[in-house]
Amino acid sequence: MPISPSASSACSASDLTDLWLRGVAANQGAPAEVLLRLLHPAAGAARQILCEERGLPDEVVDTVVAHPEFKVRRSLARNAHVAPATRGRLVEDPHVMVRATVAGGPHPRPRQQRPLPDDVLVTLLTAEDSGELELLTADEIRSELAASWQVTASFRYRMRGHEHPAVRSLAADVWNMLTAEERQALLNDPDPDVRASAEYWVRAGDPAGMGAVFPAPGHYRWMVLNNYALSDAVLEEALADPEFRWSVAGNPYAPPHAVARLARDADPEVRERVAARADLDPAVWAELAEDAHERVRTRARVQPLPRTQAECLAVDHEAAEGAHDCLCLILEPHTVPDPDWYRACAESEEVMLRLAAARCPALPADLVARLAEDPAEEVRHRLASWHPLAPAETVLAAFVARPRQRPHLLMQSRLPRTGLSHLLDHEDPEVRALAAADPTLGRAPAALLTDPDDRVRRAAAANPLFTGDAVEALLHDPATAEGAAANPALPPDRLHALLDLADLPR
Repeated sequence: MPISPSASSACSASDLTDLWLRGVAANQGAPAEVLLRLLHPAAGAARQILCEERGLPDEVVDTVVAHPEFKVRRSLARNAHVAPATRGRLVEDPHVMVRATVAGGPHPRPRQQRPLPDDVLVTLLTAEDSGELELLTADEIRSELAASWQVTASFRYRMRGHEHPAVRSLAADVWNMLTAEERQALLNDPDPDVRASAEYWVRAGDPAGMGAVFPAPGHYRWMVLNNYALSDAVLEEALADPEFRWSVAGNPYAPPHAVARLARDADPEVRERVAARADLDPAVWAELAEDAHERVRTRARVQPLPRTQAECLAVDHEAAEGAHDCLCLILEPHTVPDPDWYRACAESEEVMLRLAAARCPALPADLVARLAEDPAEEVRHRLASWHPLAPAETVLAAFVARPRQRPHLLMQSRLPRTGLSHLLDHEDPEVRALAAADPTLGRAPAALLTDPDDRVRRAAAANPLFTGDAVEALLHDPATAEGAAANPALPPDRLHALLDLADLPR
């Protein structure tokens, strides 16, 4: 039956124009010829919704890439819903801010960042300044790229023989992936910048190099103490000060005598960091496994010797994510353990190891099913967020229970969009909104059209179970107009008519 707007919410069509435009921009059923009209300046904020907040038909992408306004092109450059190759089409855009946005990556940053194609990365890495005064230099754009997580370790490794030195030098950043011959080739490279990049890593492992003198206060001090080989004098000075012992405890170049000394440090956080090292002497490990502090004991026992650095990093990654409920990015390929290790972790009694296994995309279906029934809720939620074979009910349970993971899960096709009637009266409005959009409900979610949360009202009004006169009524109520304009049940001619009322040219 038709749904009439309340008298208090009724208003003229002109007052509803912006809401209709925003709704049509988000309408997944709108054909390209409708969406193209929203690229007109009169569309206002709807243009950003169209270009930045949804996937787009190829015809619309082609038009946006060639659009005369750089702000429109820049919206596409930060769109997380389109493929990296689509964003990469703007890598040589005439406006520097568009190129910088491609380099900086989509916004908001996806939890699992997808790398740009190799040719796009090479273009950014080899770009030169035009000679004209611009807002950003080519080097500043490269800095944006470096911080974007769009340049993978595997790309850096593949580029070790590239013809351009700016690209070739990236291979030095994955020094531990290189063979002795590949390292030597970089050290003997004809380009001085490539040689300098390689020599940096040689100095990092030389006590007479960057750790020869105790560094001055600042970020560089912590970089040295955590990552570089230290001279005997610097090491002793660091060990003598409680402020610096935690850094040395994780330093990969710390000598065995320093590690053994730190394993008995008064600070349990220092001992815990020692317990996470891959190079522990068995006697030191045994001592830490019986430590008086539970976290130290657990960190030692969860990984008996022998263990690799990649395995330790994977476990520490999970410990950090669990402690802070963060949206950590996936480990780089050169730090990922062997798949057999992940399979063993999936069957382990240690929750931390099962958490690590839940992140492995190569985990076979039988072990995925096992983790989906794991007694630890965090393991099930981690599986939902990371594994492509996670069962739909596991993904939905994570969505309901973990608000901070919802933006990531909403981007996934694995999140169920149907069979959600049991969530229509959920206390959380984000959950109600997901259920309100379910096109398989027994009947249209009329009760949610007056929900106190505007997200729920929009989702309900956009449900294609509302058709005909019901949608027309919703279009003329400001509480539901935006959602109704996003309703895929609206035919193209009605969408065009809404844009006509907004004076958008055909």
